Amino acid sequence: MIVKTWKKIAATGAAAAVAGMGMLATAAPASAATYGGQCGSGYGVIRSASVGGEGTAFLTYNSSNATNCVVVIRNNPGSAVLMNAWIKRSSESTWRDDRGYYTTYAGPVYRNAPSQCVDWGGYIQGGGRVDFTNDACG
Repeated sequence: MIVKTWKKIAATGAAAAVAGMGMLATAAPASAATYGGQCGSGYGVIRSASVGGEGTAFLTYNSSNATNCVVVIRNNPGSAVLMNAWIKRSSESTWRDDRGYYTTYAGPVYRNAPSQCVDWGGYIQGGGRVDFTNDACG
């Protein structure tokens, strides 16, 4: 009886160890990018959009100076990749952007637009781009 009990305990322990190894081999899920105040004091997130699972584009606004700001943040910073953040008043044709190879984020890019709509978006190499037009009007 003691031998059977010991074999049962050993078998249960081995099964738990194998199951545990499977859990250790499982990759951790990617963490979603969060806004960390890159635009500065007084800016709050008013819109956000996933950039192909590689990161998030954030449109922020500061009501004290009627200025919008865009920043594009990677989910998992690492080697530098091509990134871009852009914004303009919807009534304008000239974009303000920050394009380059970055490890963590592109931007911030600012546009004062009191009582106006903005066009904005972002790009992360490997994830694609997001574009918004006539957004955040007011």
